[in-house]
Formats: sequence, C-alpha cells, structure tokens
Amino acid sequence: MVILTSVLTTGALTLTACGSRDDSSKSGDSGGGTTLTIGVDAPLSGENSTTGLGIQYGAQIAVDDANSKKLVDGVTFKIKALDDKAQPANGQQNATALVGDKSVVGTVGPLNSGVAQSMQQVFASANMVEISPSNTNPALTQGKDWQTAKKRTYKTYFRTATTDALQGGFAADYAYNGLKKKKAFVVDDKQTYGAGLAKIFADSFTKLGGKVAQTDHVNTGDKDFGSLVTKIKNSGADILYYGGQYDESALITKQLKDAGVKIPLFGGDGMYATTYIETAGKASEGDLATAVGVPVDTLPAAKTFVETYKSKGYKGDYGAYGAYSYDATMAIINAVKAVKDANGGKLPTGDDLRSKIVDAVQKSDFEGISGKVSFDEYGDTTNKQLTVYQVTKGAWKAVKTGTYNAS
Repeated sequence: MVILTSVLTTGALTLTACGSRDDSSKSGDSGGGTTLTIGVDAPLSGENSTTGLGIQYGAQIAVDDANSKKLVDGVTFKIKALDDKAQPANGQQNATALVGDKSVVGTVGPLNSGVAQSMQQVFASANMVEISPSNTNPALTQGKDWQTAKKRTYKTYFRTATTDALQGGFAADYAYNGLKKKKAFVVDDKQTYGAGLAKIFADSFTKLGGKVAQTDHVNTGDKDFGSLVTKIKNSGADILYYGGQYDESALITKQLKDAGVKIPLFGGDGMYATTYIETAGKASEGDLATAVGVPVDTLPAAKTFVETYKSKGYKGDYGAYGAYSYDATMAIINAVKAVKDANGGKLPTGDDLRSKIVDAVQKSDFEGISGKVSFDEYGDTTNKQLTVYQVTKGAWKAVKTGTYNAS
C-alpha cells in the first residue's frame, strides 16, 4: 500500500538528498572546564564540496549556539572538520583519525553513502556515535537484506535524513501520477547511493504502471555523454531518471537538451544543489530533484540558522543538508548533557563517555530546526518528510512536499 500526502508550495530551499581543520582540542576536567570535540567528515574540496561545506558549517553553527547558551554547564564544544573528497578510503582514514583523538565524542557525516560504508566499522569498534545528515542508502541502517529482512548492523550509526526507500518511491509517484510520464530511461553512476536510488525508482515506477525503456550507467568524472544521449533519444522515453550527484547530471542534461531531446531529468537529493543549475544553465529549466525534508520557509525554527549562515559568509549550500547537520550536531550535544546529568553532573571518562553518548543519542527526542529529531530501532530518523523541487526561472522551486510510505 502506498500512502502519499502532499502540500503544494513555492519555497526556495529545502532543509534536506552530497575545509578547515582545528586540531587544538583538549579533554578532561580542569579549572577552565572541559573541551569536547565533534568531528565532521564531508567532501570539503573538489567533487560534492558545495553540499559538503554546508554540512561543515551547519555543524559549526550548532556548536556556536550551544556554547553561547552554555547548554552543557562546564563544557565547551569545538568542531574538527576533515575532508574526505567523496572518497571511501579518505573517509576511513578520517574515521580512524577521529577515533584516535581522545577529545572527540562523536562525528557528523559523511555526505556520501559509499563513504559511510568505509567508516561504520571504525566508529562501531570504538563505540563512538556517527550521525549522517545526508546518507540515504537503506542498507546503512537496515542491512544488506533490508528489502526482505531488516537487521541493524551498527548501533553507533544514525542519520537525520530519510532513506532512498522512501525517496525513490516518492519520485516515481510524482513522475507517474504528477507529471503523467509513462516511459522512463534510468541511469546511475554505479555508486552505492546512485545505483541504489535508481533501482528503487525503476522498481516503483514499474509497479505504478510505468515502463522503464532502458537502463544504463556512467562513471563519476565522465564529461562526454554523447553515446548515452543517443540511446536516450532513440528510446522514446518521456523522462530521464538519474541516480547520482550533480557533477555528472548537470552535464548530462545540458548535452541532452543540446541534442534536441527536450525531456526533463529527474534526480535525487545528490542533485539538489545550486551548482547543478549554475553548470547546466538554461538546459536545467524544468528538471527535477527530490530532497529530504521540507522547504525552509515552512519551518520558522530555521530562520535564525539561515540568517546566521548568510551573515557569517559561509561557503557551500546550506539548503541541502545544513539544517540536518545542525540537528545531528545538537543530538550529540544533547546526549552529552543527558550523560552528564545522569552521572551526578560529572562527565564519565574515555570510552565510557563515548559508549553512554551512543545510548543517549538513541533516546533523542527534541524539536530541531528541521523538525522533530528522534530515531527508530534502526537508527533512522522518524522524520519522513520529502520534497520535489523543479528548476523554474533559474532556481529550485518546491512543487510538492509530503510523506511516502510503501508497504
């Protein structure tokens, strides 16, 4: 059964679907109090850096807010941001570095699901919490057999973004019932996130009654999509669905339109970035992307966050995952407070602190700037809101917000 509720909206940015370093941290009680570090892992340079920087600075604003409000008495928080360049090997190295820093009590990130796969075991072995504001591959929380037998693999891993199981179906429903498209050409970038999302879209679109004309794959870093464009043109598809990031999809839609194929490209939250429109130019007009969360102008609590981000002159795109990064960071900070309060006002030390923070994060229940923050038995967010955005007059405009539940 599919349940879909929607609200038409014209909001600009979503609170959603991919740097600097400060290593001078101390740990332990002293006359000056305790300094605890929250790690951030994301692509802060190169591919996907637009959204990666949004994650870094979303976390930074949360830490600054907590410190200014003295949210945890006697504790000062700081950020240690590491650049994974969207590469799994780098993510694993960063996870090892963060675990090795005794002042680090938890990590926010990464952006990419493929990178997350390389990091989960490292954090689990150290009993240190990891909360991604953007990972959407279902297997990360529900195991590789999530479609038939859900099983949580890592109790230390959480996310504030909903999964592709919902995002892919939400997109398929909008393509078929909203746009009235009947024949889709489906492409992915062979990566964990992109391939998973594309498959879920294709399966959902077919179940609704649509036809998948053909499927194909590209490599990340590709620039020339001439042969793919020819295949799409000859297929007679009335929509192209792409599972992957904005780097390749912006070039695909440009080359597609230049070849006279005037069909929309529809993608996931990895495509939802201002860089997509800037790169594709007028060719992006009419293209669509789903993103987790609801438009920023529907959440009053996010107003101050957006104003702060802009006033600080932070780089990157806060609209993709900035608010989810803020809330992920606050979940860790709130957990520290809960652990301290439950321990007679004193922080446990070493591994005991990290382990207790994991348990406290699992019990999270507060109103964040992206909505209610709490996690189910798999570590998934209970916030299932999604939004479809369409490029209209050179900007992303929300056209449908709702929840999707396939069972």
